[in-house]
Amino acid sequence: MCVKATGRAVLVTASALFLTTACGSSGGSDGKASAPAPKGSPAAARTALQRAALEQGDVPGYQVSADTTAQGRARPQADRRPCQPLADVMGDRPNPQARETVNRGLGSQRKLGLAVAASLSTYARPDAEKLIKDLRAAVAACSGFKVDLGGTSSTYGRVQARPYRVGGDESVSWSASSTQVNVETPVHIVVVRQGATIVRFMTINLGAPVQGRAQELVEVPRDVADKQLEKVRRVLSTP
Repeated sequence: MCVKATGRAVLVTASALFLTTACGSSGGSDGKASAPAPKGSPAAARTALQRAALEQGDVPGYQVSADTTAQGRARPQADRRPCQPLADVMGDRPNPQARETVNRGLGSQRKLGLAVAASLSTYARPDAEKLIKDLRAAVAACSGFKVDLGGTSSTYGRVQARPYRVGGDESVSWSASSTQVNVETPVHIVVVRQGATIVRFMTINLGAPVQGRAQELVEVPRDVADKQLEKVRRVLSTP
């Protein structure tokens, strides 16, 4: 999915921060995302995973949007088989083995252009464990690759593991740079396994780049990651 920001288009995805969180950091909306149901509302038949996802007010300083159009979108395709796990995790679900996925987008109201995607997915536990293993192997094997998503292509380079302390049973963290239309955008991705639940975060800075400088790499905000994992543990009662 293409995200427009400051006059440029970027294919970064989850599904490209499906979002720019519905242009949340600038207060607009493209109509493809909607706010999660307010706390205490009679939200009919919400699943446990939906209740565990972030909602408006959970993390101060962010506008939270819910992606209601993710189902049925194309699966990202990498040009190299060893890199497919990295392409998959940037799609609407971390990989095809996910049983249910709930996507959220957060736009910072304090730092213009900071966009975060946070998603929760349920798995059979062995599949969740294998996903983390496959991602670690892919990060080690793929310094760069190309991705096609529904006819839109992007190149990812400078893939490298990054240290990132976070809760959960196990996790993997890496950064990459997405290049599209001669614009390079760094992205930071963190995938956490909590029992049979996969929690995925992606962060990009969609602010206007300063001429002559590389765009800034922004890590997944700790307050977002901590709050989402706390909510997963509390709502899903994951051991």
